[in-house]
Amino acid sequence: MSRYKDFPTPAELRTRGTVLIAAGRGETPAAYARLGSRLAADAYQVRIVEAPEIDPADVPGSLDGFAAALTAATDGLPDRPLVLAGADSGAAALAALAGSGDSTAAWWPDALVLAGLPGPTGVTGTWAAELDVRTSCPVHRGVLTDSAVRGKLATPLPDALLHAAYRSAPPLPQLVLIGADDPLADRAALARTVKAAPRARLSVVHGAHHDVLNDRQHRSVAAELVSFLETLGNELVPVISVESSAW
Repeated sequence: MSRYKDFPTPAELRTRGTVLIAAGRGETPAAYARLGSRLAADAYQVRIVEAPEIDPADVPGSLDGFAAALTAATDGLPDRPLVLAGADSGAAALAALAGSGDSTAAWWPDALVLAGLPGPTGVTGTWAAELDVRTSCPVHRGVLTDSAVRGKLATPLPDALLHAAYRSAPPLPQLVLIGADDPLADRAALARTVKAAPRARLSVVHGAHHDVLNDRQHRSVAAELVSFLETLGNELVPVISVESSAW
């Protein structure tokens, strides 16, 4: 049995690229079934991997281990462009690794999607309180209740990881997504990071909480992701071209 949750391109479609998604704190790959299915329907190969394991006492070693896991996960996924997407701790770890500039690594992507990049605070309280921080979507709340590791958002991520993530400015196209109602976001740090990056876009999803990829606006978020994917250079052959238009 595969260690990953895969969503292949439908057999009748030509694969447009590969999206490798790293989950965040408390999430399992099952939380991304809806998003994975949507992206696959748009002809992208999608693979979901587990959230990175971060040891506060050894952040560099934890990132090395996550890089090795990404290398293993890219095996058998030859289609380019390769886009690495992460949520919460997955986003922080991807940003930190991309900041290393190791473009020779097997996992090195053509673009990054960073969703719900967290700040230094956590959330404590009941499971209902954690769900309220995560999402207002009843479907996603049900998925998390059935499969999530509860209480993970109560433990803030190590400062060393966040510093590496927010200092990251790789020369890669980046889509940074933040929920307008995300209480865990460090908006000032996000704005500085995006401004310093040479090819980054910061998109705010109105009404979304911390789990911005899976909140009520998941259809619009999936459309934003596909729109971003379709801009990734000449490696994608256009499917549609406009011959004439009145708008």
